[in-house]
Amino acid sequence: MAKLRLALIAGGVSAEREVSLRGAAGVEQALNRDRYEVVRYDPATDLARIAADAANIDAAFILLHGVHGEDGTIQGFLDLLGIPYQGAGVLGSALAMDKNLAKVMYRLAGLPVAPWVMVEPGDLRDSGRIESAVGLPCVVKPVRQGSSIGMSIVRTRDQLPAALELALRHDGEVMVEAFLKGRELTAGVLGNSELTALPLIEIIPDSRYDFFNYEAKYQPGATREVCPAPVSETVRARAQDYAVRAHRSLQLRGYSRTDMIVVGEELYLLETNTIPGMTPTSLLPQAAAEAGLPFAALLDRLIELALERPAGPQG
Repeated sequence: MAKLRLALIAGGVSAEREVSLRGAAGVEQALNRDRYEVVRYDPATDLARIAADAANIDAAFILLHGVHGEDGTIQGFLDLLGIPYQGAGVLGSALAMDKNLAKVMYRLAGLPVAPWVMVEPGDLRDSGRIESAVGLPCVVKPVRQGSSIGMSIVRTRDQLPAALELALRHDGEVMVEAFLKGRELTAGVLGNSELTALPLIEIIPDSRYDFFNYEAKYQPGATREVCPAPVSETVRARAQDYAVRAHRSLQLRGYSRTDMIVVGEELYLLETNTIPGMTPTSLLPQAAAEAGLPFAALLDRLIELALERPAGPQG
C-alpha cells in the first residue's frame, strides 16, 4: 500500500515557535514510517513551498501554536489549497483563539465561566471600573495568546496598570477576569460527529508558581500532572460533559482540550485549546494513553479524523 504523504507543519512566527518545534520533533519521531512519508514545512519560510507541493500532499498535521497557527489563518490557507488537516477549521479556530468570543459561546451554551471585562489601550487608567466588574484578585491576559504568555495575577489595585501594559504588549485587546482559587483540571475530547471525552487530568503547579504559567508549563519538574484526576464521580462526569459541550459550542472537530477550575464541586471553564501540546508527555496524549490510545495510535487517529471529511472550508 502506498504511503500517505503527510505535511508536518510547525514553527511559524508566534511567541510559541519553540514549543511548536519541540512538539513536531516528538510527532515526527512517533509517526509510523511504514504508513507515512513525512515532509516538514515551516510557515515562517515555506508557505510558497506548501502551495507548490499541494497536489502531492494527502494531509497536513498542524503543530503551530498561537498567532497564525491556532487562529484560523493556516487552516484557511490549507482549505484554499484543498489539503485536509487535523483539528478545528477556520471558524472554530478563530472562536477558540479569541478568549472573549469563546466565553460568549460558552455562556450561550449554558456553560459556567468566571465574570470578565474587556480592556482596550484607552482604558488603562480605569482601574475602578475593572475592579468593580471582576473584583480582586483578578487575572489579566491577552485575548489572543496561548501558553499563558503576557498573563498576570493581580492582587491589589496598584498592580493593575503594569499587568495591563504587559498584556497589551502581546495583543491590542486584554481580558480581565475574576480569579478563582481552586483545582485546575483539563479534559480532552476526540472525534468528529461522535465525540469521546478522555480521562481528566489535574494540573498541580509547584508552589513557586501562582498559576500554570509559561515556565510552569514547559520547565521540567515545575508541574505535577495526575491522570486520572482524583475527583468525585460527579465532578468527573460534569467536567467531561462540559468539555464536549465546549467543543461543540465552538464548532470544533477532530480534538480539543478544555481547561477548567473546580471550586468545591463547582466547575468553571477557562479556555479550549484547538491544537493541544503534542509530545508523548503532553496533557492530551497522557489522557489518550490512559484511555488505551498510546501516542503513535493517537496520531494515527487524528490523521484518520482529518481524512474523514472532504478538504475545503467547513467552519
